[in-house]
Amino acid sequence: MAKFTTMDFMYVLIACIFAILIGVFLAKKQARAFSGQRKGDLPEVNFFDYGDMRFLHLGTPAVQGSMKISKPFEIHLEYVQRMMAWLLLTDLDRVSHMHAMQLGLGAASLTKFCHSQLHMHTTAVELNPHVIETCRLWFNLPDDNAKLQVVLGDAGVVISQDLWHEKIDILQVDLYDQDAARPVLDTEDFYRDCHRALTHDGCMTVNLFGRDARYDASLKKITAVFGPDAVWAFKPTTAGNTIVLAFRQARMWDPQALLSQAQTIQARWPLPATAWLKVLAPAHQKRTPLGR
Repeated sequence: MAKFTTMDFMYVLIACIFAILIGVFLAKKQARAFSGQRKGDLPEVNFFDYGDMRFLHLGTPAVQGSMKISKPFEIHLEYVQRMMAWLLLTDLDRVSHMHAMQLGLGAASLTKFCHSQLHMHTTAVELNPHVIETCRLWFNLPDDNAKLQVVLGDAGVVISQDLWHEKIDILQVDLYDQDAARPVLDTEDFYRDCHRALTHDGCMTVNLFGRDARYDASLKKITAVFGPDAVWAFKPTTAGNTIVLAFRQARMWDPQALLSQAQTIQARWPLPATAWLKVLAPAHQKRTPLGR
């Protein structure tokens, strides 16, 4: 067995010191990136790579979205996958003819999936032009085309416009500031505008998350607009995200039919649809899972 010499010890010591210095340098670099600098009234947009993952930030450590670099058009975050649960109650053969809208672009995961995987007519609304630019350059967001449009604007203003009245089949709401502390838009008036924008069989999915968010209060507002029989909710993810589905019209559900639909979804797209049935239930039924 080779002996561990003084010179070997010195090499190890130097390598450890070098590693520490690199760590300090990277930590300071990241701290500068999260210094809260703004362009005008909008937060700075940053992204960082960790192995095969790319994370989007708005000038703070709070993650605003992410992408698996090797699979840029798939959804890997659990809560974002759950925002696709409207597929459980949709004619899957009609999906490509439907119109999806995202309020809040984030890292464009939902926008890319609806456009590139489901081939839907897709519209995304984003307030920060630097988020749009970053998604185009670093998160594989395609340029606008006949079936994809990214609108620069305030989501609350856009969704209230008559232009969208009964035009949206699927509305996906994920609106947070740079600290991800609470939903930016969370009023009955806002949810009423969302309800108004949906088609007869339309569905809104909402991410309720944040250290200052109040799930029960938000759910009460959504239920007041959509009705108690039209609102379904997931159990919270490990990270604390609770996804709520609100349908323009109340839906009936059959466990066996839902299981068959979930299996079909998994066969067509990379989504864990059968797992959804274990943690999704009509909100008024105290979250008894649909899969039971």
